[in-house]
Amino acid sequence: MPDLKPILLVEDNPKDLELTLAALEQSQLANEVVIVRDGAEALDFLYRRGAHESRNTSDPAVVLLDLKLPKVDGLEVLEKVKSDPHLRQTPVVMLTSSREESDLVRSYELGVNAFVVKPVGFREFFDAIQDLGVFWAILNEPPPRRHGE
Repeated sequence: MPDLKPILLVEDNPKDLELTLAALEQSQLANEVVIVRDGAEALDFLYRRGAHESRNTSDPAVVLLDLKLPKVDGLEVLEKVKSDPHLRQTPVVMLTSSREESDLVRSYELGVNAFVVKPVGFREFFDAIQDLGVFWAILNEPPPRRHGE
């Protein structure tokens, strides 16, 4: 059985973070959830820099990315991931409370795989995260790695 890829959760709001982790745990996914709290740290993880230089885990099964982040915002992280030949096939789900059409349009222009507006209700948010985790970590069939990647 292949190694399970981690889920990279990029979230700076403590309440949303706690709720997201609880929902993923409830889904009983075996994937490790790696938590980073700003866009700069997300890029460090993805590019194996700084504190994440020696990580030996594979690239994430999915990146759950908040839009409004300190240091480097979600759109900038998305743009870097989707413009990098080694990372562009990594699924990125924008998870945000923003209902601004410009954020939605820009995310899709940059290649986001899904854009989820955080539901206001606890139950809806919980269910949405569970469904996302199961879909991207278990059900989604990623493209095969090309030779040399």
